[in-house]
Amino acid sequence: MRKIIHLDMDAFYASVEQRDDPSLRDQPLVVGWNAKRGVVCAASYEARRFGVRSAMPVARARQLCPQAIFVPPDFARYRAVSAQIGVIFRSYTELVEPLSLDEAYLDVTANRRGFATATETARAIRAEIFASTRLTASAGVAPNKFLAKIASDWRKPNGIFVIQPHEALDFLAPLPVNRLPGVGEATNKLLAEMQINTVAELRAEPLPALLARFGKLGQRLHELAQGIDERPVMPDRPVQSVSSERTFEKDLMLGELAACLPAMAAQIWPHARDGERVARTVVLKLKTADFKTLTRSLTPPLPPGSEEEVRQLAEQLLQRVADHGQRFRLVGVGLANFTPDASAQQAGLF
Repeated sequence: MRKIIHLDMDAFYASVEQRDDPSLRDQPLVVGWNAKRGVVCAASYEARRFGVRSAMPVARARQLCPQAIFVPPDFARYRAVSAQIGVIFRSYTELVEPLSLDEAYLDVTANRRGFATATETARAIRAEIFASTRLTASAGVAPNKFLAKIASDWRKPNGIFVIQPHEALDFLAPLPVNRLPGVGEATNKLLAEMQINTVAELRAEPLPALLARFGKLGQRLHELAQGIDERPVMPDRPVQSVSSERTFEKDLMLGELAACLPAMAAQIWPHARDGERVARTVVLKLKTADFKTLTRSLTPPLPPGSEEEVRQLAEQLLQRVADHGQRFRLVGVGLANFTPDASAQQAGLF
């Protein structure tokens, strides 16, 4: 049986800013461009108390928290801190799967420090992160990845939560089904129509009924309801693509989708670079009300150089979609085609 830890840094971008500038500590801090079309990249816990969240338009954040302090993001600094934390992770296990700059899965079934339990290992990692960076991290400890990820959010910020193998079914039973990965607004609505609102109710639903309604997703939902997740931790897996999607409570017309693009561009832009590799292609994904998927992609002569450029390219792709009066239940923006950064290689020659 695996021993998995999900480590998630607490309000990472905002916490780095507050650490490095004492005047920002204990203040409602918003990391993002304070511009007309700006989007919140991160919010301190002081700002979150007012309802400010990442990917929210800056204008909305100002309404919710007029006293908020805005600072522009410094992704180079965040990447440097993330690399420092990654060194700590790999000193405990070679099985580290980064998900973003601020979170990762670790398989500590056989850890390098000789700790008897994953709980001890998680405590030691969190203590070392704080000693080295003065930043806090929350941890979830469980026998598989999806349980560990749920657990890491259970006692945020600066907490640890453990789900023992024999506790998994009882822990999951009362949770709303939208806590399961893959259950977005649309799937949650369909499950509600089947009178399935909790994981316990999902667990009681016969597998054939789930397969008939959801196809392959039905099999996945059935397994998650049983606490089953066989995915291994995948170390050093090259990034193939990053994306942000939004499923609507009410289907929208094509002309209404452009307003969603700035927030998604803001979410994916921090992940446009993976080491010395850079994303070359912008992808637009749409799903119609009858579940048909449309995709458009664009590879400009040079890799996108800013969040604003990603948004503009996504808008160009949206304009390529023929408007036949159909409605859409989902829109997504992604970055793909990660290749070596030619500009960085050229700089190294001189």
